[in-house]
Amino acid sequence: MIDLHTHSIFSDGALIPSELVRRAEFTGLKGIGITDHGDLSNIDFIIPRIVAIAENLNHVLHIKVIPGIEITHVPPTLIADTANKARALGAKVIIVHGETLVEPVAPGTNRAALEADIDIIAHPGLISEEEACRAKERGIFLEISARKGHSLTNGHVARIAGKTGAKLVINTDAHDPGDLIDKKMAERIVRGAGLTEKDFSMMQKNASIFL
Repeated sequence: MIDLHTHSIFSDGALIPSELVRRAEFTGLKGIGITDHGDLSNIDFIIPRIVAIAENLNHVLHIKVIPGIEITHVPPTLIADTANKARALGAKVIIVHGETLVEPVAPGTNRAALEADIDIIAHPGLISEEEACRAKERGIFLEISARKGHSLTNGHVARIAGKTGAKLVINTDAHDPGDLIDKKMAERIVRGAGLTEKDFSMMQKNASIFL
């Protein structure tokens, strides 16, 4: 299991990175992205610290730590600039906090993210077919989410991805220790979205490029 979307104490997570990674390793994960919430006010603080801990842990653990960021509630016109700065700071996986149903994300966030240098749109809500086609064109993954609330539109995201050929990943968006899941639970969430074990395998193949 590879989980590219988690949070530490550098934003609103409960754990320091080392404990988050250890708990993920114990759960059976072979890769974890630490992608704390960021905007132009804090990415220069967060990303270098995640890069540093990833470099240290990757020398001594079997689990692979991928440093990243989740660009969160940034106005659509600033997403591209924020992503460019995050990449320059060393983020290996850049996520944009998509237009989930359960938060007041600015309209146009999904569309702006699809024109930026990003890797994943997290919990993209009622993403349009046109937007999903653009995700496919640009090689940007859409997320199936294990997180309460954000998971409400998993079925829609799965259907639109199937129709357009957009690629998917499954992530936890973990903030607390109990949010981490093993492969068996991840497979069940994928099936709950109307997909198959074969789809889950493809999602893990998609995620593996970050390793």
